[in-house]
Amino acid sequence: MTVPSLPGQAGSYWMLSTPETSFPPLRGTTTADVAVVGAGIAGLSTAWELSRAGRSVVVLEADRVAAGVTGHTTAKVSALHSLVYQNLARKQGRDAARLYAAAQHDAVERLASVVEELAIDCDLERAAAYTYGTDPASRPDIEAEARAAADAGLPAGYVTTTELPFAKAGAVRLSDQLQFHPRKYLLALVRELTARGVRVFENSRVTKLSEGTPCRVTTEDGSQVVARDVVVATHYPVFDRALLFARMSPRRELVVAAPIAEHQAPRGMYITEDEGKRSVRSAPLDPGRRLLVVTGESFTPGTGDPHASFRELDSWMRERFPVEATAYRWAAQDNDPSDTVPLIGAFHPGARHTWVATGFGGWGMTGGVLAGRLLAALVTGVGEALPWAGLHDPRRLASTLKQAPTLLRQQAEVAQHFIGDRLKAGPANSVEDIPPGRGTVVRVEGRPCAVYRAPDGSLNAVSARCTHLGCLVAFNEAEVAWECPCHGSRFGVDGKVLHGPAVHPLEKRDPFVE
Repeated sequence: MTVPSLPGQAGSYWMLSTPETSFPPLRGTTTADVAVVGAGIAGLSTAWELSRAGRSVVVLEADRVAAGVTGHTTAKVSALHSLVYQNLARKQGRDAARLYAAAQHDAVERLASVVEELAIDCDLERAAAYTYGTDPASRPDIEAEARAAADAGLPAGYVTTTELPFAKAGAVRLSDQLQFHPRKYLLALVRELTARGVRVFENSRVTKLSEGTPCRVTTEDGSQVVARDVVVATHYPVFDRALLFARMSPRRELVVAAPIAEHQAPRGMYITEDEGKRSVRSAPLDPGRRLLVVTGESFTPGTGDPHASFRELDSWMRERFPVEATAYRWAAQDNDPSDTVPLIGAFHPGARHTWVATGFGGWGMTGGVLAGRLLAALVTGVGEALPWAGLHDPRRLASTLKQAPTLLRQQAEVAQHFIGDRLKAGPANSVEDIPPGRGTVVRVEGRPCAVYRAPDGSLNAVSARCTHLGCLVAFNEAEVAWECPCHGSRFGVDGKVLHGPAVHPLEKRDPFVE
């Protein structure tokens, strides 16, 4: 049996249209005022704000700069986040919704000001953002969101028409938001950072954090950074010092992109909760054309059928827009916090010099810029000047307790995978049953073994136990990777860590041990 083909080239347009970076790995021991772990938009924004405040900074990246989640985003920079405002107002109060809106608006304008200050060419465009509905039954929710967003202080309103070429039941519109090329922006920012003396190290996966005076972070080869403060900006924290794992759920979302004539491309940014959630924007491509970027088909890593979902998303795009052949396909990963608000601030109740940024819920561009602003203020001791610091504090308790049913449901799903996946039989009973291009978990001498057979028939076998907390991984055929359904860690077929919170690779196995 052969693996069915998928539309487009595998790979993010943002990644494929920009050069690779080549910073050295950390070797030995170095010192700084602040060590930032993670070189996505949250980590680099934090480094930028701290360097402007006069702090010496070291940035450690497990892979390459802006090559993780940030390199696979849809790159909307907007304060309009689907139906968030009515939910926040209902569950946490109107003041919480207003603080959330103020923080997000500040992040939008902060990014615009950095682009202007540094004259960064990153395809930045001002555009309206829309949350729309297709089902007439969704109209009350759309109207309620327009009222809630306006009450939160945003110049949002309800509209009945948009430029989308298909029927809508109405939409919330927020003008003057941003869309951009995230890699062009961050590669320019990191050049400015290094010019300011910030040291950036790639291929330097942090595996240990020691809190103290000073703190120490250690990479997998034993190299260290000694720093007064440490910021963990790895999207999903690679250390759990405040039960953050229990307060977030990982979500993977697929993306397809195709050229479209400039006059037929939507210029706004759109999202709907209908039809399994769909997100639409376009980006400059070449004279006369733009690139239509469509996102949707969410699933928990290690579950679902990504092959079928890619085809479904591609069909949806083609049925609604006059696009050319699909050019790219990729996937993004997000972490949804149980109370919908990102966790930005002190790492845990006893933390004095360790900080975290996580739980952006699919809105990592504004979340990352916001994290930079807030964490730099906290590290330098002026965090209380930002009125939204308390809303985002990871140590918050009241909103977490209100979300107890959500927390219990999330942890029940984790427990189901942790226990239930050990009892299920895989799609293949033995290594010999695995067809080319497929992977599955089989038992070898009673131990779960994750085995992938390449198209040429060769085998890669690794332990099936995620090195984070021991859940069993499952194979993502569309992206050729092993994924943990408990907390979203991802591994290559050779066991290499692709995405945390795991920091150690899957151990090699011999699939034919007698």
